[in-house]
Amino acid sequence: MKTNYQKVLCVAVLLGSAVTVSAQEKKKDLNREMTLEREYDPTVQDANKVNTLPEIKEPEVTKRTIDYSPFTLPTDPEKQITVLPSGNIMTQLDANKRRGYLHLGAGMHLNIDGDFGYHILSTEKDKLNLFFSHRSTNGKANYVDDYYYYQIDKDTKAKLNDNWGGLNYAHVFEKAILNLGAQYRYTGFNYWGVPSGYSPNDPDEYISQSDRETNQVNQTIQVKAGIEAHEDADVFYLVDLDYINFSHKYGLNEQLDGPTEHTIDAKFDLNARFNGEQRLGVSGQVEYFNYNLPVYPAGTGACLFQNHAEIIVSPYYKVKGDNWNVKLGANIMFVTGEDDSFTASPNVEADVEVADRTVLYLTAKGRLYSNSAYETSLVNRYANPTEEIAPTREWLNGQLGIKSGVAKSFWFDVFAGYRIASDDCLFLPARSFNGFAGFLDAERFVNTKRFFAGANLKYSYQDFLEISVKGVYNHWTAEFNDETDWTPSKPDIEHAWGKPKVELDADLTVKPINKLAISLNYHLATDRYTELNGAQVVKLDNINELNLTGSYTFNDTFGLFVKATNLLNQNYELYYGYPAQGISVMGGVNINF
Repeated sequence: MKTNYQKVLCVAVLLGSAVTVSAQEKKKDLNREMTLEREYDPTVQDANKVNTLPEIKEPEVTKRTIDYSPFTLPTDPEKQITVLPSGNIMTQLDANKRRGYLHLGAGMHLNIDGDFGYHILSTEKDKLNLFFSHRSTNGKANYVDDYYYYQIDKDTKAKLNDNWGGLNYAHVFEKAILNLGAQYRYTGFNYWGVPSGYSPNDPDEYISQSDRETNQVNQTIQVKAGIEAHEDADVFYLVDLDYINFSHKYGLNEQLDGPTEHTIDAKFDLNARFNGEQRLGVSGQVEYFNYNLPVYPAGTGACLFQNHAEIIVSPYYKVKGDNWNVKLGANIMFVTGEDDSFTASPNVEADVEVADRTVLYLTAKGRLYSNSAYETSLVNRYANPTEEIAPTREWLNGQLGIKSGVAKSFWFDVFAGYRIASDDCLFLPARSFNGFAGFLDAERFVNTKRFFAGANLKYSYQDFLEISVKGVYNHWTAEFNDETDWTPSKPDIEHAWGKPKVELDADLTVKPINKLAISLNYHLATDRYTELNGAQVVKLDNINELNLTGSYTFNDTFGLFVKATNLLNQNYELYYGYPAQGISVMGGVNINF
């Protein structure tokens, strides 16, 4: 069903004058593969960043809905290992003094969710916890037939078995904090998407060559150690060391072994206070990627990865006034190896209170997306497992906005910005039928520019009503760069593949009685395009999804939930050949112990 997104956006913005935030919002942004800007930032996060003024801080509302990842998308473990609190991870129960939490859910399409966590130690000085999460599905794929070259077997299953768990430890010293962690993840899935290819004389024989049954397996081992000074120290320091071992079991078919990626990641930050509220410092990150590559027989291709390093150095100056904050700096970024490059970008943040509980803010930054095999698997598990993706160099990502909490129970943020990036990561369906089919390749040598503008409106009324609406308009342009001798068959790109023109998220939660919460969530994404065989441009159906959740808390120990996703039963795709599930209902329990 087509949606007139302009009308929907107008109605939603009007509703937004009466609305509040969903605590799931950031999580949803991380989940959606088609999200415009990936939330994961491989650059160093400044531990003593410029703070938004407390009185206009974005409201934090605990939304009591249960959410699970769309089955075609990677689930969302923390990109950094962190200490998890008890009782508020994927449960409707508020955090309490108990040490453990358990979330279990099951539903249609054999969708199964599970989350478990337990604090072994939980004192002011020591925290030690273990955690485990599971996501799985095994349901039929409802393909969109409007633009496929051939008839598709309707009985193909979309399979996912995703499991991760680990341990985290934190110790607070008098002048510093020590963090240690380890995590393991096992993800099994099939490439069940529709392959792209030239229209064959015998479609049935052609598609029968594709393997949509065998499960690929991705495994990740991650360990971390870090130490940092307390945030208000006169001399602040931070050192984080990570090691990540990531592997694909197979290459492009089950007869070929997959590559293994070893990543050593070191982050640092050092700054000193002087003349009151001024700080001068430098932060940075050094990542080294090393690959174990299988040797394939002649004529079967090769794994195309190269050992290389990525280095970021960010000097900066910060100053804080009575009602304003300023950070001035630069990001200097180097990449070694075949894709060697140098990039420099601003690293500027500023905010000023222009009226009561109203702040005008400006950011101008840039960053480096490594696009490593591990990071790509978190964004798109169906990407080609045998080809390295060049790092994306973001020269500028600037935003100007105003946010305010001046009205009681109402908060808004109105913003606009501009982004420039080289070697951006745009996925297209691969032209392959032999072995795994339906995987996606990254379009090479593409530069993108994006203008965006939008608003985020939130409102709450006592404990009865919470509403939030966020709408963003995007204007994308894309072109092949001139930094290579490779000449594309087409000099221009018609669209930034997969990027939506309009995105809209709306959440409504009503609590008619103290223990019952009913929530509606709506998501819209329009005007997404892909390209087949370097020639045919296809417009994907709009993402138009409505979800409903009901949850009931019996006491501070036990609660139940029921969630219905895709209530409109829309048949849309997140990537070409990878449709979302139709309507699905899940029920389960949440327990604090």
